Amino acid sequence: MEDTVKRLADIQGMAIDDGQVRDTVTVLLNELINLVGGLKPAASVEAAERTARVASSSTQSVLAAKERVHPILMERIDASVIADLSRGELAEQISDVISEILVQEKIGLNQREQRDLVTLLLNDMLGLGPLEPLLNDDDVSEIMVNGPNVVYAERKGKLAQTDVRFRDDAHLLNIAQRIVSAVGRRVDETSPICDARLLDGSRVNVVIPPLAIDGTSISIRKFSKIKLTLDRMMEGGSMSPAMCRFLNIAGRCRLNILISGGTGSGKTTMLNAISRNIDPGERIVTIEDAAELQLQQPHVVRLETRPANLEGNGQVTMRDLVKNALRMRPDRIILGEVRGPEAFDLLAAMNTGHDGSLGTLHANRPREALTRLENMINMAGLNLSPSAIRQQISDALNLVVQISRMRDGGRRITHISEVVGMEGDVITMQDLFLYRYNGEDESGKLRGEYISSPARAIC
Repeated sequence: MEDTVKRLADIQGMAIDDGQVRDTVTVLLNELINLVGGLKPAASVEAAERTARVASSSTQSVLAAKERVHPILMERIDASVIADLSRGELAEQISDVISEILVQEKIGLNQREQRDLVTLLLNDMLGLGPLEPLLNDDDVSEIMVNGPNVVYAERKGKLAQTDVRFRDDAHLLNIAQRIVSAVGRRVDETSPICDARLLDGSRVNVVIPPLAIDGTSISIRKFSKIKLTLDRMMEGGSMSPAMCRFLNIAGRCRLNILISGGTGSGKTTMLNAISRNIDPGERIVTIEDAAELQLQQPHVVRLETRPANLEGNGQVTMRDLVKNALRMRPDRIILGEVRGPEAFDLLAAMNTGHDGSLGTLHANRPREALTRLENMINMAGLNLSPSAIRQQISDALNLVVQISRMRDGGRRITHISEVVGMEGDVITMQDLFLYRYNGEDESGKLRGEYISSPARAIC
């Protein structure tokens, strides 16, 4: 502690405008706070802080040095050894090599810049390059890459452009291919669109040229480290206490639930939260294009679709998996997202003893969700009449939960609607709970209230 105080005293009088001095002061103050609190600075925290600093303030000299050092470093490092080393071990091994290269190439960097250079190179070698700082930032929920020089991030529901940059189009494409190849998929000119996931479960969509005109596009919806429950969502204002109690009961008593909402509205989060009420003894089969559900029960079978290979063979669709799931003796079937003709097979499962099944769907209102479901069943090519399809929907579904992302960045349940039955050829519904918008305050945060209506018992 005395040493830290002495080092702080030594830099008194230096120009605080000097970026290096400011960084040094920050580090020393953090050390002092940790020492006073009896805490040891964690290596992982230091690494995260350094990574964040590199993302926001990497100097041109460090980036220029990286361009020169990277190819030389790759020649001197045995690529087969990299995969067997931890990040810390690799950092130790390459630090000395980088120092030698800097001397040989006559590249002048101070110690802080050398540490930043090592971090950047490690991110490129072991991680996802410039995206690593954003992936390590717990406040970031989504990352959107619109080309090598345009990267947006969502924090607390608000999108903003970052200063993250890729070296060039080839660098960005290399990162995209690294992401999809890790889960056995490919993205190239013959297959320029790909859905994938990161190892932590984060969902990824990649589109490359010529479809993406301005360069490779990567959209990442990060896997939340916080396990959200309905109670936590209620505390955050996403629903009322009565809605929370109702959904907890609905999840336990095996109602068939369709969760509807727009892109990024929180459908998967809501599905995860409701599924926490499922009895641990039930056998659950989940089916997704890219596995991201986080069910906590022990008896879960996770299935994931597979695209066709280069010859156009081997594709396994959602519908194939739903049909196969029926042979696996599931108590419940959960579809990550209903997009096509698999809707018919899901409703068939709900109508044949698999009560408590759940799924999500893109729609803006509960009534629109049922219309979209009807259109998807028509895609199955079964030539069913509209009244027959609607009758099947009415028999299968109990609830539609509508969730929306508001303009203030918050996510709220706007409707919980019961599917009542049929009146002629029309599916009848009643809203059990509603969110009523009442305006906004001076800070732009929306004001509203949750209201409920009397309902008959449905479980």
